[in-house]
Amino acid sequence: MKKTPVVVIVGPTAVGKTKTGIELAKAFDGEIVSGDSVQVYRGMDIGSAKVTKEEAEGIPHHLIDICDPDDAMSVAMFQQLARAAIDDIYSRGKLPIIVGGTGLYIRSILYDYEFVERPVDEALRADLERMAEVEGREALHQRLIQLDPERAATIHPNNVRRVVRALEVAMQGDTQTTDSAPSEHYDYRLFVLHADREILYDRINQRVDAMMEAGLVEEVERLLAHGYRDTQAMRAIGYKEMIPYIDGNISKEKATELLKQHTRQFAKRQLTWFRHQFDGIWVDMGRKSFELSYKNIYDEVEGFFRKFRLF
Repeated sequence: MKKTPVVVIVGPTAVGKTKTGIELAKAFDGEIVSGDSVQVYRGMDIGSAKVTKEEAEGIPHHLIDICDPDDAMSVAMFQQLARAAIDDIYSRGKLPIIVGGTGLYIRSILYDYEFVERPVDEALRADLERMAEVEGREALHQRLIQLDPERAATIHPNNVRRVVRALEVAMQGDTQTTDSAPSEHYDYRLFVLHADREILYDRINQRVDAMMEAGLVEEVERLLAHGYRDTQAMRAIGYKEMIPYIDGNISKEKATELLKQHTRQFAKRQLTWFRHQFDGIWVDMGRKSFELSYKNIYDEVEGFFRKFRLF
C-alpha cells in the first residue's frame, strides 16, 4: 500500500513550532494541520497562541476555528478530522505538515487507535474516590499527572469528579484501545523541537507578557459573556488563570504570574511526554539561531521526501 508522506513538528509551547511549520510549508509547497487541542475553538485566539493571518504568510492551516468553546471535541473526533484533512492536502499534491503540542491528538493521527465505547468500571471509580478521601486530592491529581500530564494540566486538583474521570480514561483507555500500532497509512518524519530550560522559560515569560498586552483579559471576558465559563475549553491554560482576576479574587499581576508558572510546568510535562511517546529527531531551537536549527530540519525533510518524488 502506498503511504502518504507527512512531516510532524511537535514540541513545548513557545519553542518555535509555528514558525518552523510555516517555513517548511513555504519551502515544500505544504499545508499545515494544527495539532492543538485549544486552537480548534473559535474565539480562543490569544490564549492559545493561534497563528495570525500575518504570521501564516498565506499558508493554509486546517483544524483551527472548527467549533465553539461549548462544543465537545474528543480524540476520536480529532483523529477523524485530521486524517481527512491530510488526505485532502495530499490529494492536491501538497505536503501535509502536522504542527502542535497536544501529544495525544497527534499520536492519534499517527497510530491506529480504535475507538469503542466502554462501560463504567464502578469498582475502579469507587477505588479512586476512596483514594481521594484517604490520601487526599493532591495525591489523586499527582497520579493523573504521572499517567496523563496534558489532561492533568487542564484539571484543578480540587475537582475530584473530573480527576477521577480522567484517571478512568487514562487507566482504561476510555474509547481508545491500548494496543494501538503505528498507522500503515503514513510514512512520516517527526521532529521534536526543544531548548534549554532557561531559554524556553524566558520565551514563555515573554509570550505571556505579549498575550496580556494583546488583550488576553478582554478575550476571556468576551468568552465569559457568551456563557462559556463552565466549559472544558475554558479550563485550558491561558484562560483558567484569568477568570479569578476577572471575578475580582486575585490581582492582574498574580494572574499573570500564575499563567507563566502553569505554562512553564506544562512545557516541562510536554517534553517528558514527547520523550516517552515519540521516536523522533530532536532539534535544539535554543543554542543555535533559528536559521541554523531550521536548516537541519529542512535537510532532513528534503532527503526524506526525495523517495516520494514530490520535489
